[in-house]
Amino acid sequence: MTNVDVHQHLWSPSLVAALRARREPPYLDGWTLYLDGEPPYGLPPADHDAARRAELAATDGLGLALVSLSAPIGVEWLPAAEARPLLDAYHEGAAALPAPFGAWAAACVRDIDAKATADCLDRGFAGLQLPADALADAAGYARCAPLLELLEERDRPLFVHPGPAAGGSEGPGWWPAMVPYVQQMHAAWFAFRAYGRPRHPRLRVCFALLAGLAPLHGERFAARGDGRTEPDPLVFVETSSYGPRAVESVVRALGVDAVVQGSDRPYAEPPQHPGHGLGGAAAYAFRIANPRRLLTGKE
Repeated sequence: MTNVDVHQHLWSPSLVAALRARREPPYLDGWTLYLDGEPPYGLPPADHDAARRAELAATDGLGLALVSLSAPIGVEWLPAAEARPLLDAYHEGAAALPAPFGAWAAACVRDIDAKATADCLDRGFAGLQLPADALADAAGYARCAPLLELLEERDRPLFVHPGPAAGGSEGPGWWPAMVPYVQQMHAAWFAFRAYGRPRHPRLRVCFALLAGLAPLHGERFAARGDGRTEPDPLVFVETSSYGPRAVESVVRALGVDAVVQGSDRPYAEPPQHPGHGLGGAAAYAFRIANPRRLLTGKE
């Protein structure tokens, strides 16, 4: 009977130190983050104070808040020799976070190492997060197959999160969040249907930010796609950065059992009303019942 938030970010001292040790993107200069494809971004240090964040989680009534590596920074796409120190630093720091935090594992998607991910799952990580742009086509599913097969074997879920924004760093600061991230999630939603589910029939998967609202294209898919419209009972979407109108629309498309609470804290705040205006039963489903099925496969 635990309230769960499946999507938060909290950078530990070990990850911050590893990013500050780099001289090429992604790297930190003090608390300013430099990436390929996005303008420099100043991180408020208080956002990554574990004690403060634990207090916020308690205020939100959470029994579990799952943190993940910020996939848009591009660690997963680095060559293994560059990615491994950052991944190790992330896993070390995430494993040491106080209650109520848990964490998603992360993995290099350029050089697949399923054993390293298995070791993380053995340490108690809830499942594996992968960047959406690594799962956008058949080639991506073929490359990541060893990781997804491992999740099926271990009965652990996959969390699909936007990856690095393509293109240059010019333009308004909100552009990556509103265009590339949403496009990636839209593509990942349909790529899973076309390539992921046929290869991995038992895999539970959760898509960040309501899958970029891809589920709302179900009527068009029924007309132009394979004609199947029934929801996949092992597929979930989380609510970060969206409000009542979008959440209600997705519930109409997928049913209340497909939606789980995610906040994307510290980049967004949890909703004031956990049920997004749909009532107490919806709040219970989003925060307790559905996250339990996502994470454990149990009702």
